[in-house]
Amino acid sequence: MKLGYMAVDQYGETYHLGDEPPRKALLKRFGRQHTQKVYRDVGDTAQHVGYIIAGLWLTVYEVHLWKS
Repeated sequence: MKLGYMAVDQYGETYHLGDEPPRKALLKRFGRQHTQKVYRDVGDTAQHVGYIIAGLWLTVYEVHLWKS
């Protein structure tokens, strides 16, 4: 069960974004209109992992309910 999204910047600060799409939520939170995508190399391909907004490198995570 997906609970929403969160982002972590390069300094370890966390941002809880709720259910709203993460790009939209981050732009609203920082009062910006533009962003750059961040990619991570995974083998021969690049995987989209977050955004650069207002000088912060934000890695986005999808948060799920933990069941043991």
